[in-house]
Amino acid sequence: MKLLFLFSLLVIGFQLNAQTLQSGDPVLEEAFRRWQLEGKVSKNISFALRPFELSPDQWNSFFHLNQSDTFSLGLSKTEQRKSFNVPTYFRQKVAINTGKPYGWGNGAMVPNVGIQSYSQIGFSLKASILRIQFSPEFVWTQNKPYQGFGDGFDARVYRAKYRYWSFGDYPERYGDGSTSFFWWGQSKITIQAGAFETGLSTENIWWGPGQFSALTFSNNARSFPHFTLNTRRPAKTFLGTFEAQLLVGKIEDSGIAPSQIQALNDEYFAPFSGDFKYLNALTITYQPKWIPGFFVGVNRTHQQYNSQRGNDFIDYFPVLEPFQKSVYGFDKDDEGRDQQVTFFGRAVIPSAKAEVYFEYGRRDHAFNWREATLNPEHARAYLLGFQKLFHFGKTYQVRAEMLNQQESINRTIRYAGLGGSYTWHTHGQARGFTNFGEALGTGPGVGSNVQTLEISQVDGLNKRGILLERLANNQDFFYRAFGRNPEKKPWIDFSLGLLWDQQFNRLILSGKAQFIRSINYQWESEDISTTDYPNGQKKFAFFGNFHLTYNLKK
Repeated sequence: MKLLFLFSLLVIGFQLNAQTLQSGDPVLEEAFRRWQLEGKVSKNISFALRPFELSPDQWNSFFHLNQSDTFSLGLSKTEQRKSFNVPTYFRQKVAINTGKPYGWGNGAMVPNVGIQSYSQIGFSLKASILRIQFSPEFVWTQNKPYQGFGDGFDARVYRAKYRYWSFGDYPERYGDGSTSFFWWGQSKITIQAGAFETGLSTENIWWGPGQFSALTFSNNARSFPHFTLNTRRPAKTFLGTFEAQLLVGKIEDSGIAPSQIQALNDEYFAPFSGDFKYLNALTITYQPKWIPGFFVGVNRTHQQYNSQRGNDFIDYFPVLEPFQKSVYGFDKDDEGRDQQVTFFGRAVIPSAKAEVYFEYGRRDHAFNWREATLNPEHARAYLLGFQKLFHFGKTYQVRAEMLNQQESINRTIRYAGLGGSYTWHTHGQARGFTNFGEALGTGPGVGSNVQTLEISQVDGLNKRGILLERLANNQDFFYRAFGRNPEKKPWIDFSLGLLWDQQFNRLILSGKAQFIRSINYQWESEDISTTDYPNGQKKFAFFGNFHLTYNLKK
């Protein structure tokens, strides 16, 4: 019955969307970005505000990459007068995890052990300046139990673990058995005029230049309802081009206790309030007129439980408040506000067929500008990455990214001992920067660091490659709980992934098989471990996913 159910989803699950290139698309967005390095896409597209809006002809050109010299965003005047866009493609995703959950950036799909399926269906309607996109999602998860955080530690370790679980919302297992849900997904109703758009949306958004992760918003979690005012293509001015988005949204707690051991939850976990969180966020990206292909930008978010929000104008738009705590005020902590700010930059160099980028974030107001300058390490996270194309008869793609969320050495100066304070995407009152238990930005886990390297041979939409990844899990918890224990070592996941994308005319298949070896899994030691030679548990797991896209337009 389960196999029949999965097969039926594979056959009937589809998306009929003519104009939106969904953020984090594993094949098409990557090809679009690669195309820019080859000079086929305008250098004034930052990739710091996604998703992109495409016309049916632009969408179709993705399936004929070698036949097009240039590519631009936005609709022509002729296309703007069209009132209805016919279906253009369908999509189905299936993923499997064995042993433990692994992988991130899967949108509405959740961390899961077993099989998981994602389906999408929709249509797009445009009448004059009105745009309606209906594209709901359906997710089913097998959700098997697995070995999570154990019950063999002392109370001090549990208090350290539940500090991050109670100041965030990151459950080990999303329910007690198989789960399913239906959601509006990538839908919206907006008014579009020139380079601007405003309206209501439930689309996944991605802010910042990252390829595998982002510090603010990515496709790691289920999308959330929001009112948006944004550019839908770079807006030209006498100073250069700008891309921006201002949004007001609603995000939810999962309502799920974090551990699979209920006795621990009963003793250590702070229950959810049942309230939703009010979210206000702003991003601005600028490309100087005099430096084509160079972008700088800033992201800022504010969240708090709605019952704590006031009714003044600034309570609805706190992203307009000052950055300095000496001006912003010290009383705002009593209102449960949580702020994150990131700065980013990206440089595209078509002559070298390369790009480099960074994103640096801080999740706590600085006392003033002097303190921010002298102590940049406080409450920070950062992301660095690059991509380079090589031509040796065939085209080879090398791309890499490093994400660091772990608190810096500043923790030993600012706080007593190795305790530290909060980590990225956590907060004492507003809890995690999450939606239904998944981080809105970074996906590898609270306080985790990850390094990713991909080497592949590419041809149009086809790809053959390998992925090497190192994930240091929950480093802030580790040093809080075990920092002075020589018998404990960090839990590290090493993985090797095999990548395969293939285009068959209008059909695109994409697959990944990732083999994970965990050292010191869940920070538990084997019986043979000694003080002098500690050996942590070694666990093997497999993560695989399969993605199908079919273009209905010839």
